[in-house]
Amino acid sequence: MTADAVEPARVGPLLAQWRRRRRISQLELANLAGVSARHVGFVETGRSRPSREMVLRLADHLEVPLRERNFLLLAAGYAPVYHEKPLDDPAMRPVLAAVRRVLDGHRPYPALVMDGRRNLVASNEPFDRLCTAGVAAHLLRPPVNALRLVLHPDGMAPRIVNLGRWRGKLLTGLARRAALDERLWPLHEELLGYPCDQPVPEVDIPGPDEITLPLELRCEERVLSFIGTFATFGIARDLTSAELIIESFFPADEDTAAYLTGS
Repeated sequence: MTADAVEPARVGPLLAQWRRRRRISQLELANLAGVSARHVGFVETGRSRPSREMVLRLADHLEVPLRERNFLLLAAGYAPVYHEKPLDDPAMRPVLAAVRRVLDGHRPYPALVMDGRRNLVASNEPFDRLCTAGVAAHLLRPPVNALRLVLHPDGMAPRIVNLGRWRGKLLTGLARRAALDERLWPLHEELLGYPCDQPVPEVDIPGPDEITLPLELRCEERVLSFIGTFATFGIARDLTSAELIIESFFPADEDTAAYLTGS
């Protein structure tokens, strides 16, 4: 969705879509926002034009991402309030310093940070050593896209033992995000066209003893197994910071832990 595509005074149906997506009733949303259910209903049907503060209050309780909150404001006839700063803006220095502390503190395990387009913002030495080995030079020229790095046949893909399942996981997650941020659709279409010599499940059904889907990565003569976690800046107030994603990998077995710690 782009700013030009949003029609003024159409905020009601958009809020209703977000409420249904969050699976809460008009009454529940009204109680959270401190207004009547009738008022929420009037806003959703267009009988009442909400104030800017009400749009932001409802969006906050619906946990709408900041970029989409700007679209809601435009749809209600108001100017966006969340802005996007380039990473080299002086105001971003404290955020990037915090990111670097997280990455350094995660050693000897790999970790990286991506922006909203899934481009690599920063990474630690274990990630660079384990995940860029053998990767073609053209994939490492800035901006380095983390998903392209993983799934491209000249990237990590040949070393991922369970590539089919990881491809399905990454493409499903990217499509879900692209439904909210259309900037990601070209990347999704590109990745979808990459070859894969393993079956890609339409629905990833876990085995009886599976708790999480590990990343199984060939490294030298062994296979390392990782569990990935995501973290974001939960109280970010600008788009750049809000869309940063810290992905951290932990060893999924004792052999991987021993290899990474040198024990």
